[in-house]
Amino acid sequence: MKTLGIDYGRSKIGVAIGIGSFAEPLKVIHADSFSDAIQKLEKEIETEKPDKIIVGISEGEMAEESKKFAEKLGAVTFDETLTSKDAQKLSIEAGINRTKRHQMEDAYAASIILQNYLDSNT
Repeated sequence: MKTLGIDYGRSKIGVAIGIGSFAEPLKVIHADSFSDAIQKLEKEIETEKPDKIIVGISEGEMAEESKKFAEKLGAVTFDETLTSKDAQKLSIEAGINRTKRHQMEDAYAASIILQNYLDSNT
C-alpha cells in the first residue's frame, strides 16, 4: 500500500511517502494560496498515485484550515502535535546541516506524521 503524508502549512507543505509500513520525506511544496496548495498537491497525487492520503492536524485555527485542506483532497486526518519539533530534533541528531534541515523540515514533519499513522494502524 502506498500512502502520502502531508504536513499542511500556509506557504510550505511537507510531503512524505509511505510504502508498506515505512515512511520517508519526499519534498516540500511552496504555495502562494490555499487554492495553489490544492492544485500543487493534486499534481503530486496524480504523480504518486497513493492508495491513501493522510493530512496532519494541529491545534487551533490551523486545525480548521488543515481539515478543510484534507477534505478537498479526500484525505484522512491524523494528529500532528509536536511533529515539527520532533523533526528538528531528529534531523539534528542525524547530523543534517542547518540549511538542509530548514529546506526539508516540513517534509521531515510529514514523514513523522505518516510514520505515526502507519504505526498506529498496524
